[in-house]
Amino acid sequence: MSNAILSLSGVTKAYAGKTGNVSHVLGGIDLEVAEGEFIAILGFSGAGKTTLINTIAGLIEPDDGQILLRGTPISGTGKDRGVVFQSYSLFPWLTVAQNVALAVDAVHKDRSAADRAALVKQKVELVGLGHAMDRKPAQLSGGMRQRVAVARALAMEPEILLLDEPLSALDALTRAKLQDEIERIRKEEGRTIVLVTNDADEALLLADRVAVLTPAPSARIGRIWAVDVPRPRDREAVNDDAAFQALRREIVSYLGQLNAESGTVGESAVALPNVTPIDLAALSDKGPPQAYRDAARSAVEKRYLEFYKLDKIYPTPKGPLKVVDNFNLIMNRGEFVSLIGHSGCGKSTVLTMAAGLNEISGGGIVLDNREISAAGPDKAVVFQAPSLMPWLTARQNVALGVERVYPHAGKAERRDIVDYYLDRVGLGDAKEKMAAEMSNGMRQRVGIARAFALSPRLLLLDEPFGMLDSLTRWDLQDVLVDTWNRTKVTAIMVTHDVDEAILLADRVVMMTNGPNATIGKVLTVDLPRPRDRKALLEDPKFYHYRQEVLHFLAEYDHGPGAKAA
Repeated sequence: MSNAILSLSGVTKAYAGKTGNVSHVLGGIDLEVAEGEFIAILGFSGAGKTTLINTIAGLIEPDDGQILLRGTPISGTGKDRGVVFQSYSLFPWLTVAQNVALAVDAVHKDRSAADRAALVKQKVELVGLGHAMDRKPAQLSGGMRQRVAVARALAMEPEILLLDEPLSALDALTRAKLQDEIERIRKEEGRTIVLVTNDADEALLLADRVAVLTPAPSARIGRIWAVDVPRPRDREAVNDDAAFQALRREIVSYLGQLNAESGTVGESAVALPNVTPIDLAALSDKGPPQAYRDAARSAVEKRYLEFYKLDKIYPTPKGPLKVVDNFNLIMNRGEFVSLIGHSGCGKSTVLTMAAGLNEISGGGIVLDNREISAAGPDKAVVFQAPSLMPWLTARQNVALGVERVYPHAGKAERRDIVDYYLDRVGLGDAKEKMAAEMSNGMRQRVGIARAFALSPRLLLLDEPFGMLDSLTRWDLQDVLVDTWNRTKVTAIMVTHDVDEAILLADRVVMMTNGPNATIGKVLTVDLPRPRDRKALLEDPKFYHYRQEVLHFLAEYDHGPGAKAA
């Protein structure tokens, strides 16, 4: 490619684990990117997408091969390559504006203080955080923190923008806005952009070419497609474009073929033992609060989980901040609810209060006729980011909980429980792998297996699939549905994905923007179970439900005239 700004030739990278095993991550990457081109890289969890971005950024050195920038081998990092990582990295003692200003002041020293301040303000407002300029990261949701990281990278105005799944933690409409801004940068400023994403639709909407990495180990560029769909690409209109539909089917089919060959998610040769966990909460049964008993004395038996006048208030330098206000919801045993809303609306706050991990400011939560006042294995949680013991293997991480809630089961039965769920989430060959040696997606799958293995009364899921590639996410959604169909565990899932919310839930609960966020609308999903993904996409009801949720989110869209998030 004569006009290549970036060239990779035979790039390899391997890591030696603590056990002495060598993981061959990149097996010889060959790729050329033209100046001003937008290329998207799709790949499975653990395929080496982040490793590839880090080698281009100069953060790690490849074992072999070379990376040329304008014909010159790269040597370390440089301001010509701006990076937005999969996980945000902010200074907790600095405000939003100050975090972005650090990058601006370091890169744009030749500009006046007023110009630098204006640039900071412009980029912060661009990502919808103009109302939060003076907030610190601890006062922001995970999605809001990631938007700060995006603003920081954009403010550097680099020649090559390297994006490592920067939008995965954002709600659908904010993600769409940032996609639009990335497209504006490509069009107006002629920036070269390399995007790693787990969203095939996002890649097709934004990119000139889409490259697919083969699964680990020794990932290579499998195939590259030119996206011959006219610009501008409207995210709704392209769905009616025959060329777009054909290209999407071809790429998804190829991904499905790779997925089948690699066994991303599998069956288990181990039968799940017929044992039940002990009731660890029984010894500390406090009963429901008096206000709950007074309001629902005649129907307590029918209310398996109830959020009653739930409030959450955080102290801030400017006074108390009420994040959640008068949240009321009744769930039956075995019901699956999806909780959806914009970043910062308090979804995760509600979830952590239900888990007993976050103190309740007002009202109460009752589970199985007991007030929730502390955490316990009867309330299994899968967080937005994986939370594992890095020095333990996948099997040991799952076994920690299993050994506590199944002390009456035999050693072989407990081992079978662990192996069954690790097999189901596609980690049958990685049971002895250390958590520290796993990709974020693999760690998240361990977290999901750990939650299932506890056989909890309440399953709480906080964006558990947000960091996974599209096909693995689809597969794990199916695993979750399969497990739910078998156990009928009562479940609440926080998600930004409208399709996911409808596919999985009996009801979709939509939250208004914070502060003072509450339930704005509840949608009953009257679709038969078990639900088949392909059949669902052909059901007119599905599109009707989808439009209702999207319309609600649009009403609470972040913008100059919107309520503060």
